[in-house]
Amino acid sequence: MLERNLFNADHEAFRDSFRRFMDKEIAPFHAAWEEQGYVDREVWRKAGANGFLCMTMPEPYGGAGVDKLYSVVQMEELSGAGFSGIGYGLHTEIVAPYVLHYGTEAQKQKYLPKLATGELVGAIAMSEPAAGSDLQGVKSTALRQGDHYLLNGSKTFITNGWHADLVIVVAKTTPAAGAKGTSLLLVERGMPGFETGKRLKKVGLKAQDTAELFFSDVKVPAENLLGGAAQENRGFICLMEQLPWERLQIAIGAVASAQASIDGTLAYVKDRKVFGQAVAAYQNTRYKLAEMQTEVHIARVFVDQCTKALLDGKLDTATASMAKYWCSDLQCKVIDECVQLHGGYGYMWEYPIARAYADARVQRIYGGTNEIMKEVISRSMGLGGR
Repeated sequence: MLERNLFNADHEAFRDSFRRFMDKEIAPFHAAWEEQGYVDREVWRKAGANGFLCMTMPEPYGGAGVDKLYSVVQMEELSGAGFSGIGYGLHTEIVAPYVLHYGTEAQKQKYLPKLATGELVGAIAMSEPAAGSDLQGVKSTALRQGDHYLLNGSKTFITNGWHADLVIVVAKTTPAAGAKGTSLLLVERGMPGFETGKRLKKVGLKAQDTAELFFSDVKVPAENLLGGAAQENRGFICLMEQLPWERLQIAIGAVASAQASIDGTLAYVKDRKVFGQAVAAYQNTRYKLAEMQTEVHIARVFVDQCTKALLDGKLDTATASMAKYWCSDLQCKVIDECVQLHGGYGYMWEYPIARAYADARVQRIYGGTNEIMKEVISRSMGLGGR
């Protein structure tokens, strides 16, 4: 197979270091976290102490100032190991970059170092009960009243929502302007009127602390508008600028999960015997695995190409949408085939392939549904919708 040339020796050394961290601080506890519905808070502090949070942030803000490939390594390792409860990626490569790219200097100084140490856990609140992929349909409002904004609304499906100390909330500051009246607010745990609702029980991602958030007349200081007054009503633009990287992250995880599923299945079919011979000896098994490995290899080459484009500042929305939709579709297809090759054991929760099967399905939904991805791609081809 073609050798990957995306990573250098330093990236691979980081991979080895993070694997050791996972073996010690995550692997022994993840099953218990799935039972309780959220990871222990201590795993955030330990990650921060070991330099595994916000690595790409500049050193003055608590990061290591390294390139995004370090985060890609971390995403690949967590996804490949099936540790779906760990929300480091969203914290490190979605929440922190919003503050870095759009925040005022005071906001960067206040929040980024604490995100890097794990003292603060970050989340971003976009989805609402009636607004998922359609961010223009957000109903939450944040109306300016003197020295503060009065925030009202509710959010759902919020990753890291249970532990979150800092939430970037998408809300309408000028409701009559529609998407052009959207802003991003930095809302802190403990602000009166901000409540974390129940942890949501999901089909998969059982250790991930996904929650509902409620805002009732929350007085958010004006200085907590992300980017200050200059960024008021520019929230939708900020969201659109960051979505390509978010969607590529989903593709990265999808490919890593699919490859790990193939690797685990390969080991299983070599060991498992049916009618006196290993499952691997049957032509159907060999051909299915050959097909899957070919498609996952193609996906990895494409995702690596997209990652290079990202590093060069050239990843466009349509290409990121292609990666997100195609790789998450492929992930679900591959894992389904791997479950089949496991037979009845593939449906048992104690087997990693069963947990991967449950975890994978949401990949085609969050970050924008795959149907929305196809809409984005088609419009880039000059095929306009209504």
